[in-house]
Amino acid sequence: MSRAIYPSLAGKRVFISGGGSGIGEGLVEGFVAQGARVAFCDIAQAESEALVARLDGAAFAPVFHHIDLRDIDAVQAMIGQVEAELGGIDILINNAANDDRHSINEVTPAYWDERMAVNLRHLFFAAQAAVPAMKRAGGGVILNFGSISWHLALPDLVLYQTAKAAIEGLTRSLARDLGRDNIRVNTIIPGNVKTPRQMKWYTPEGEAEIVAAQCLDGRIMPVDVAALALFLASDDARYCTGHDYFIDAGWR
Repeated sequence: MSRAIYPSLAGKRVFISGGGSGIGEGLVEGFVAQGARVAFCDIAQAESEALVARLDGAAFAPVFHHIDLRDIDAVQAMIGQVEAELGGIDILINNAANDDRHSINEVTPAYWDERMAVNLRHLFFAAQAAVPAMKRAGGGVILNFGSISWHLALPDLVLYQTAKAAIEGLTRSLARDLGRDNIRVNTIIPGNVKTPRQMKWYTPEGEAEIVAAQCLDGRIMPVDVAALALFLASDDARYCTGHDYFIDAGWR
């Protein structure tokens, strides 16, 4: 399948959280293929270093930062370092999250705080740190990753779904407050994407049930999610802001 090329993405300075594997890996590959200058972070060091090695021959090889996004001081320091490495930040993609399953009776105040730190808090503070560079550049794009899970009310994900629902509100708020600075903010909401992590949770029978519930046959792949992110980050989407964009094969 041939893929779209967006001339406006060539040379753009892009930061992606959680870029070492799964959807994030697809995002890194997609933006690198467009000729963008990409930096990404992840807690998974081996997978991230393997990705960098695999893309070493690109026009601009990606830069990897090993970090725990629960440490906000480290997050904001990293954003400053990325700005120095890339010469600015034009596009911020808040992708990193963790969908570990849990029951209601397992949740303690400490676990609540830890899950919000993993799935929600760092998105705001990464944006806060990146916005000054975007303003200096005359504009920018922030893409936050939500989840179809809370729209479907899936079981054993109450904290993950709470955080992901909040992200849609965060996007609307940031889009309003930053729009006059020519900074666009949107949420990408994937359906069930076939990644090694997701395959941990589903048997072949469960996978077949997901496909049967979709309007379209087949499994969504990271490259498909990246295709939507590339469009929304490009100048072709210059009047798209403050909204949620689903890529779920009609699984609702």
